[in-house]
Amino acid sequence: MQNLSEKSGTPPGTLVYFGKDTKEKVSITLIQYDEQEYFERDFSDFDECMNHTDNGKVKWINVDGIHDTAIVESIGTRFNIHPLTLEDIVNTMQRAKVEDYDNYIACIMKMVYENPKIKKKLVSEQLVIILLNDNTLISFQEADGGDVFDQIRNRLRQGKGRIRKQKADYLAYTLMDSVVDSYFSVLEMIGDELEDIEDLLLKSPDNGVLRRLHQIKREVIYLRKSVWPMREMVNNIERSETRLFSESTGIYLRDVHDHTIRVIDTIETYRDLLAGMMDIYLSSISNRMNQVMKTLTIITTIFVPLTFIAGVYGMNFKHMPELETKAGYFVVWGIMIAIAAGLLIYFRKNKWLK
Repeated sequence: MQNLSEKSGTPPGTLVYFGKDTKEKVSITLIQYDEQEYFERDFSDFDECMNHTDNGKVKWINVDGIHDTAIVESIGTRFNIHPLTLEDIVNTMQRAKVEDYDNYIACIMKMVYENPKIKKKLVSEQLVIILLNDNTLISFQEADGGDVFDQIRNRLRQGKGRIRKQKADYLAYTLMDSVVDSYFSVLEMIGDELEDIEDLLLKSPDNGVLRRLHQIKREVIYLRKSVWPMREMVNNIERSETRLFSESTGIYLRDVHDHTIRVIDTIETYRDLLAGMMDIYLSSISNRMNQVMKTLTIITTIFVPLTFIAGVYGMNFKHMPELETKAGYFVVWGIMIAIAAGLLIYFRKNKWLK
């Protein structure tokens, strides 16, 4: 990953890729449809993709891979996308926001989803949605490693629901709604893990549980950083005077806004739970240490008088009357056992021993 300082001093709109190093080939998928027809095809060349477009249909151009800035620049030239927007597309460290221009509106957000095929299950990547005024939508993803749009593609292929009857603004809404819904799936997974960890905290807290708590805490913080600005982004779209989103689609955008608030509320709840679980962990460790110290204290208390007696009769003075007693050894042992037994009975009576 390149350092942001490498871009220092370059003119505004200079396309410099900031993201994960990858050598994968950029993949371009064209999906175009109307109520009667549906077309889907993958391309490796953008010009070839444009040769198959139909102006009378809704066009969804999905670009997997933004590390090739030449392709991003050619798309920007073809659709008259502002250089500053192109600069944001290739910089994967953007916060969620919306940019409203005369001929298009650009929405930048973080897409988070679970990928069971990799060790780190949670995958996060930047998603840029550009809605143009000619019924065209372009989406830019960091890499061809998966997304949260499979259900949307299936609905388009099968012609289910109202999506094939609507224009590109409704498609943009469904994409944003899928991104927000994916947060719910991730939070549900985190909630299940928190329940398991809570049981472990009460039974056998250890360093492994603490490491997992810190990992979940980082994930929750990252989700919070991703969702908070997204709420503002959806709110700005609702309040904008853009003609690219119809009034009927605006109603659905309010639903996305509500879902975003629900996600934020859940995240805040999990933050409080994590803070409480950290307290439980510290309390459990402290209680365990107290039990250990209590046991050691009881053992020490029992052996102090026994050690004193053994010390007295281990001084090896020549004139000690007890040393001449034939039953002295057994008497001392009896006294020591009686003292130990008496202390144990006393501790148990005071409920210091279970």
